[in-house]
Amino acid sequence: MKRIFADLHIHIGRTKSGKPVKITGAKTLTFDQIIQYAKFQKGLDMIGIIDAHSPEVLAEIEEKAAEGQLVPKISGGLDMDGLTILLGSELEIYDKNCQGPVHVLVFFSTIEKMKEFSSWLSHFLKNITLSSQRVYVTGLELQQKVKGMGGLFIPAHIFTPFKSLYGSGVNSSLSEIFDPDLIDAVELGLSADTDMADSIEELHRYSYLTNSDAHSLAKIAREYQIIELQDASFAELEKALKQQDGRRIAVNYGLDPALGKYHETVCAKCFYPVNKVGEACKACGSLKGIKGVSTRIKELSSSKTEVVRPPYIHQVPLEFIPGLGKKTLEKLLSYFSTEMQIMHEVPEEKLKAVVPEKVAKYIMSARSGKLVFSVGGGGKYGKVDTHILGGE
Repeated sequence: MKRIFADLHIHIGRTKSGKPVKITGAKTLTFDQIIQYAKFQKGLDMIGIIDAHSPEVLAEIEEKAAEGQLVPKISGGLDMDGLTILLGSELEIYDKNCQGPVHVLVFFSTIEKMKEFSSWLSHFLKNITLSSQRVYVTGLELQQKVKGMGGLFIPAHIFTPFKSLYGSGVNSSLSEIFDPDLIDAVELGLSADTDMADSIEELHRYSYLTNSDAHSLAKIAREYQIIELQDASFAELEKALKQQDGRRIAVNYGLDPALGKYHETVCAKCFYPVNKVGEACKACGSLKGIKGVSTRIKELSSSKTEVVRPPYIHQVPLEFIPGLGKKTLEKLLSYFSTEMQIMHEVPEEKLKAVVPEKVAKYIMSARSGKLVFSVGGGGKYGKVDTHILGGE
């Protein structure tokens, strides 16, 4: 079996002509730059390009395939420079069964299938050119269409307070919106990990994905996974999600939930921690709060059963490391090739030969899970506590 690094949730910010796709995505987040960055700086082996349903994105992909830059793989997916690309789309469901909007990811094995899906989708969206648009069919109807075409259906960032399956509203079960048997996996999001998710019994049957949901190049692979499979392809990924024939998600790498933007319940005005939404903030007196993922999961908790899962390793992206700015990162990359090598493999002594000792120690402490954080919430990321260096 091969072990590959995969991040399956990367947005397109702009098309080749400069038209927006993901409105909140960076202008530099183009197809070509994503490929170069994901493969040669991050060190990924497989990526999911979300927004491949957009006609201009599809046209660019078709053009590259016709020129031989993108090569279709026999088992699904596309190869470019040794990087496997899966074609996906993020969509928003808000039907009569939803108490709030819910985002989902869908993937297809070939350009032709994504074109067929895009054509069908255009009848149920207000703007087919943009990302994460509301689709005017029910969640069940969308599932049936995707699965009928041989696609993968995955609820996205399921605990994020806004636009997710559980969110901070009153959706308490995925069966309220979806057919549980037509779900291939679930994506956890930045503010939760395996242990937190497994407190909800109905999730025990699914594989967990940890993806970046990148809206800029730098955010690619802030979360990712190692997948064991025979070949980096659509069909092999499907087997891994279903844990078939020895294929599996082997390791999940995700932000320590404390770093996530929505981990803690906080005051919506000043971000001071509060016990619950509606309680007066002790710092400013505001009654408006944003419910954190940790609070929401406690509300939904239904199980204390232990589930056999792959290791979930609390990953600290290099951009969170104190003292590691753009120039220092460029210096590291000139010596060690990819960020995956820097985060996982390069010995401490070799790091110290390139960067200040304290930066090297932060990287090593991040690798061993010994960093301490201030907690994120209300849309603000947590931070590494620079007053405490793990292990000292």
